[in-house]
Amino acid sequence: MLRRLLQPFWVLLAIIFLIEAWLWDHLEPIVARVVALIPLRAFKQWLADRVDSLSPAMTLIVFIVPVIPLFPLKLVGLWLLAHEHWLSAIGTLLFAKFLGVGVTAFIFDVTRPKLLEMRWFEALYDFVLRMRAKAVALIDPIKLRILEILRGSGNGWSARTLRLIARFRRSVQQAR
Repeated sequence: MLRRLLQPFWVLLAIIFLIEAWLWDHLEPIVARVVALIPLRAFKQWLADRVDSLSPAMTLIVFIVPVIPLFPLKLVGLWLLAHEHWLSAIGTLLFAKFLGVGVTAFIFDVTRPKLLEMRWFEALYDFVLRMRAKAVALIDPIKLRILEILRGSGNGWSARTLRLIARFRRSVQQAR
């Protein structure tokens, strides 16, 4: 009973988690292209050389510190939101999100080998990967069902739903 009540909550969490994972997966290649366009490749190599000489605990600091300057940008976005500057707020928050994920992906790529030397970090990393797999398994059937409905493919409920939506749209358009 409780599991059934919590199902929408778990689906929402899985969707949020997968959005984060999708952003990570799609921003990492963009960051790689930016690194290729501007002289960040040399910076990345310099950073990798420095990280190699650090302990895993100090590498964790290198991983966390670059995200800290983004916090004030998120506060600006919240301030804009509180003052009803909707588009500016959304733009600022999205920019902060994309920049944060991009910087984190870049730094994680450099620091991952050292971070994974720490048992607790490796366990956390494995846990996140397992949760991502579970989120995909939870959301995939829902995603497939939505795609079936949108395409009108298949038979049964999804095709019937699409016909009902089409009939409703026609009736609304005829009423105008």
